[in-house]
Amino acid sequence: MKFPLSWLREFVALPSSVTADQVADALLRQGLEVESVSHLGQDLVGPVVVARVLTVEVLTEFKKPIRWVSVDAGEGEPRWMICGAQNFVPGDLVVVVKPGATLPGGFAITARETYGHTSNGMICSSKELGLGEDHSGIIVLPEGSANLGDDAIALLGLQDSVVDLAVTPDRGYALSMRGIAREVATAFSLEFKDPVSKYSLAKIGTSIKAEINDTTGADRLVLSSVSGWDSAAPSPLWMQTRLTLCGMRPISLAVDVTNYVMLELGQPLHAFDAQKVHGTLRVRRAVSGEKLETLDHVKRPLISDDLLIADDQGPLALAGTMGGLESEISDSTSSILLEAAHFSPTTVGRMSRRHKLSSEASRRLERGVDHNLPPAASARAISLLCEFGGGVHNTSIDVDNRRIQGSINFDPQYASRLVGYSYSIESVESHLRSVGCEISKGEKWEITPPSWRPDLTISEDLVEEVARLEGYEKIPSVMLTQSSSRGLTAVQRARRNIGRTLAGHDFVEVLNYPFHGSEILDSFGVEKNDSRRNLIALINPISEEEPFLRSTLLPGLFATLKRNIGRGAKQVALFEMGSLFFDEGFTKSPTIGVDKAPTSAELTALMGSIPRQPQSVAGVLAGARESEGWQGKSLPSSWSDAVAAASAVVESLGARVEVRSAEMTPWHPGRGAAIYADGDLVGYAGEIHPRVLKNLDLPTRTSAFEIDLDRLGVARPVHAPIFSIQPPAIQDIALIVAETVATGEVVEALVAGGGAELEQVELFDRYAGEPIPDGSVSLAFTLTFRAHDRTLTGDEVAAMRSAAVSEAISRCGATLRG
Repeated sequence: MKFPLSWLREFVALPSSVTADQVADALLRQGLEVESVSHLGQDLVGPVVVARVLTVEVLTEFKKPIRWVSVDAGEGEPRWMICGAQNFVPGDLVVVVKPGATLPGGFAITARETYGHTSNGMICSSKELGLGEDHSGIIVLPEGSANLGDDAIALLGLQDSVVDLAVTPDRGYALSMRGIAREVATAFSLEFKDPVSKYSLAKIGTSIKAEINDTTGADRLVLSSVSGWDSAAPSPLWMQTRLTLCGMRPISLAVDVTNYVMLELGQPLHAFDAQKVHGTLRVRRAVSGEKLETLDHVKRPLISDDLLIADDQGPLALAGTMGGLESEISDSTSSILLEAAHFSPTTVGRMSRRHKLSSEASRRLERGVDHNLPPAASARAISLLCEFGGGVHNTSIDVDNRRIQGSINFDPQYASRLVGYSYSIESVESHLRSVGCEISKGEKWEITPPSWRPDLTISEDLVEEVARLEGYEKIPSVMLTQSSSRGLTAVQRARRNIGRTLAGHDFVEVLNYPFHGSEILDSFGVEKNDSRRNLIALINPISEEEPFLRSTLLPGLFATLKRNIGRGAKQVALFEMGSLFFDEGFTKSPTIGVDKAPTSAELTALMGSIPRQPQSVAGVLAGARESEGWQGKSLPSSWSDAVAAASAVVESLGARVEVRSAEMTPWHPGRGAAIYADGDLVGYAGEIHPRVLKNLDLPTRTSAFEIDLDRLGVARPVHAPIFSIQPPAIQDIALIVAETVATGEVVEALVAGGGAELEQVELFDRYAGEPIPDGSVSLAFTLTFRAHDRTLTGDEVAAMRSAAVSEAISRCGATLRG
């Protein structure tokens, strides 16, 4: 929200010595974020004057359109200059910079030869004068707004200061001069007179038909009609200047007035051409299949969640977001229907994001607007429209379904207890009254928050206001008196071990948003009865495409992988640790005070309101495992790398890992594996199914893993193996087994049969084809035998080898090859 200091002074009697920088510092101390302070016209030096265009000659011999213009600047003789703008005609009032002047940026104006003529000055745009960013044409002043030769620097307010605030979602009131002035008055201990008190709506009647059909989306609707209005009437110069300084472009009187009142009071308004409104104007939800072409010339399909302003023939506007093109004010408009309403912030916010249509109106309404404002804002806008457009206010109607505003039971000592700073009762009362609260004193105070602060709903909100206005800098910094920490918890140690392990495998940790849509699960091929379908919907999602809390880490990792590959990365290996969320039945969260310990019943209710949130770790990899270079060609990553990384995660916590063949979406059925820890299934790893890769436009051979950390548990005690200085005995064997037999089962059989001296079993070859029978596969293993107290004899090793093979034959139906 940008605002000029000169406009602020109309609301608050600031001493003339107070600068914009001091105002910005005061607002910053009160918790409002200041983006910047701009001092306009510091390096602007006149003469800059008002002139009238006399003649315009188009020079056609150049590549771009150039105009040779004569103007009357009140000097008695015409002044000639070159201009490239096309948005003016003879008779228009313009702003001329004479030779000897200096424009912002140190650009000196002199009489100079250009395009075959001597240009004796310059006709200026808003950007060239530092008034705004519009460089599409020169400034054309309203007729009668100034005399020839008048100083344009004073006329346009070119030497002013502009403060730019970054308004957070809970400070919607600060998106208006009314709200900012109240904060400034509080900061400087000055009197604030609410400008709303000056405006009241007259001529309330029933000749306008209006309804609110959806009271959850709107609780107040004020309509006013103005007739006999001159659509060609220009906006006054002072209004255009203020709009420009606030970052808005002047368009027409009707649009400028509604924007001006929105900036002044904080209430969005919309003006309809009354002749294009048929029958009753109502606020209702859209009917699925309806469409509306908005003012930006986009035809928008509507859904049943969209809130509309409509008449008997169909939609006219997206409520609180943007008007429709069909009912737009045009050059032939003579009657206006002015709308001011109080819409649900949630409804407007969702609709704005769904249509990717953020407007100045939606910015305010989705943050919460004073529900008492519509009549006063309408009265203010009507007076401006009638004053400058020559219209007559006929009648107005106020459909009012507001709920009675509740009060807050508040202990004035609570602020000191909660913040840890001693606030006097007098200062608590003073700060709350300066915010606009009404206070009824008793043993405890009954606080009625002002209508312009819908964010004040509980005692803690009031304490925040007291702390903010007293000054956060007064809250002392106190060292904690608790004993020193015992270090990391078991869960923290486990997460750190996993992170280090994956980093050692060349994975990079990322942090994604915990949201995804149901469509990504469709792309995976996830069945309807899969637990990953038990999604928790967000009430107010950031993106309509991702309205659910995640039930798997893979969607976010796939999106990050795709983004990195698209930016030219050749080797990508990413992992993430975080929570998953499942809807398995949970209740609404209770409101629990923070001034005392919760009861057992409150804790039970609180725990019952928390959905199941298991911890998970997942990783994705694509591209080359080793890049091409002097050492040779690149080595592509494969599904075995994902299995190895998942196995390393399990082993990092001291668990015994087993890898078994398995089928699980979205993995390739022939190149996917189930990961077991001490016999318990904890996750899956392998290559992603080609169909999924095609759906998501991911590189071929992309692999991934996902491990349930809650099932895996924390780190087990590490039992160091008995170290032996005896030499190992190495034996290689090849077994033929059915293709359906998992390699892990064969390894288990060999370990069981090999005895205590079998130190290690490694698979070094897998072969299918001649002379191996169809439906079978050859698995070649290296068996390492070693005793800790002696050197094994050849006969002992042969017996152990034979026992291992026999167990594999018995359990797996294996045949010893060769």
